[in-house]
Amino acid sequence: MYDWFINTLDMPCKSRQIEFARLNITYTMMSKRRLLQLVNENYVSGWDDPRMPTLCGLRRRGYTPESIRDFCDRIGVAKTYSVVEMGMLEHCVREDLNNNAARKMAVLNPLKLIITNYPEGKTEFLQIENHADRPELGMRSVAFSKEIYIEQDDFCEVPPNRKYFRLAPDVEVRLKSAYIVKCTGFKKGADGNIEEVYCTYDTESKGGSAADGRKVKGTLHWVDAKDSVEGEIRLYDHLFTDVDPGSKDDWLEILNPESLVVLKNCKLEKSLDECEVGEHFQFMRMGYFCKDSDSTAEKPVFNRTVGLKDTWAKVSSQEG
Repeated sequence: MYDWFINTLDMPCKSRQIEFARLNITYTMMSKRRLLQLVNENYVSGWDDPRMPTLCGLRRRGYTPESIRDFCDRIGVAKTYSVVEMGMLEHCVREDLNNNAARKMAVLNPLKLIITNYPEGKTEFLQIENHADRPELGMRSVAFSKEIYIEQDDFCEVPPNRKYFRLAPDVEVRLKSAYIVKCTGFKKGADGNIEEVYCTYDTESKGGSAADGRKVKGTLHWVDAKDSVEGEIRLYDHLFTDVDPGSKDDWLEILNPESLVVLKNCKLEKSLDECEVGEHFQFMRMGYFCKDSDSTAEKPVFNRTVGLKDTWAKVSSQEG
């Protein structure tokens, strides 16, 4: 039809017409009509909802322009129907943020750890690199004192196996850029859940190395209990549970109920209180995050862009 109009109207400059297929991504809806329905019926918060495949949604989730351009370069232009793995897009942003995002510490599910032999009332400030491979990004000062927070999953009363290298009774671990600590006990609440963990620290292990040369396999991230910020973390996942939702008539029935998990009262490194909306970080051992526009002066909000594990690269290498 394009060529017919050009020939019939006897256009002086005849252009070449090339048709290409719509981009389809796994677990993602690309139909504008159906995306509009998601917005109008409040299945998502708007066109910029971080689960939406829109540029404003991707931007709010933390995808960088460089990662989107890289993705487009990798997939090219197809003339026939095809579906691109979401893992490829995640790989692109993970690669970009791994190279450029500053490292910070954030505890998403806090568990208080008390260092019983640490001096009462003392606070020291440790110098920690912002990026181990990018010295030009400088260092930051992080407070450390008698009481800190670690992840609940980083302590286990009874380790499941010999390869468990986190904290457990009579087990030593290294606190990132701080000291080696050894668990001496813990306290449970009335509900049976562990409320506090007690440790002693090796005074000669500042920086994480033991003076006697002993090896400690586990390294945990942490946040100081007094010098920290309380924030909200939003964990985003695929909006649909089916790999190809666009092909389903009952597509509203396959919405993922776990596409958004909100964690309240997370403990964040103090410096995260001063960052700008949209700024990207790697939360050590947790993934890549960016500050959301819903943040307030009292409580910052961070969106998870993508996790640390690159499953797409692993699958691709196996298939290759």
